[in-house]
Amino acid sequence: MRKIFGVLGGGSWGTALVKILSENCEKINWYVRNQENVDYINKFKCNPNYLSSVSLRMNKINVCSSIVDVTKKSDILVLAIPSPFLNSEIKKIENMILDKHVFSALKGVVPDSHLVVSEHLNQKYGVPLSNIGIITGPCHAEEVALEKLSYLTVANQDAQIGQFVKKSLQTKFINSKLSNDNFGVEYAAMLKNIYALVAGISNGLGYGDNFQSVLISNSVQEMKKFIKTIYKVKRNINGSEYLGDLLVTSYSSFSRNRTLGNMIGRGYSINSAISEMNMISEGYYATKNAYEIGLENKTKFKIIETAYEILYKGKSPKKCLKDLSEKLN
Repeated sequence: MRKIFGVLGGGSWGTALVKILSENCEKINWYVRNQENVDYINKFKCNPNYLSSVSLRMNKINVCSSIVDVTKKSDILVLAIPSPFLNSEIKKIENMILDKHVFSALKGVVPDSHLVVSEHLNQKYGVPLSNIGIITGPCHAEEVALEKLSYLTVANQDAQIGQFVKKSLQTKFINSKLSNDNFGVEYAAMLKNIYALVAGISNGLGYGDNFQSVLISNSVQEMKKFIKTIYKVKRNINGSEYLGDLLVTSYSSFSRNRTLGNMIGRGYSINSAISEMNMISEGYYATKNAYEIGLENKTKFKIIETAYEILYKGKSPKKCLKDLSEKLN
């Protein structure tokens, strides 16, 4: 099978994916929105803003500021555009993606629709679910840059395409595996950002490792309950694509969701924390979506509800975490 990848997004995760794919693929198309950044990448073989230490194999990479051109020249699209900007970009190519295989490497919801990416592409643009796949961790872009051993999960209904993407992502520093639990994997990737954010808040408030271990233990139980509520199939929640991704996002210093939570716990307002980070924290948007799903299904999720009260109702993080601590077991 010979398929050409098009990576959409010039951030840290997009850069990491281009680096990984260039290990195996002879040609990769890469959409980077800013033409100045495109010129810089072509000249200096690195991204000026994200993972700038990574030397890119430009003999294999066609970097371009036109999402239309990249889409035209690619068979498999990998979405690495931050979710708040995804819809406006997809609108530019909505008539071109119906016959493409689209893999979402995002880990959140689309704010415009409050849907995870696969549901958004299917319901808003008519992309068949059979053409949509997921690429998830546990994997941080910063560790990919350092070529530290990392793990990726590819979820897809088309076994042949899934196997091709899996092999394309397999390198000396990346182990990849296949899953057929598209929705479960995608929702787990969304939920772990919420739990990491709450873990960060607890850390900022001065809670110790003992509390955080109980918080994460309860988080994986809640994740299992949440995913089972919306998509009931047999799955092992202790798998790396579920629990593993939750652990690395909740504990790692590279986690932007944990970082945002930590700042809130230390006393930053929500807006000032988001502004100062200068990066997208998917957990912020995911919290509202997960909370509303709980309401729709008349099911309580105590950790998600705690995050919602802090982020969207402006309640005291200190009081909310104190209340939550009494509900954990």
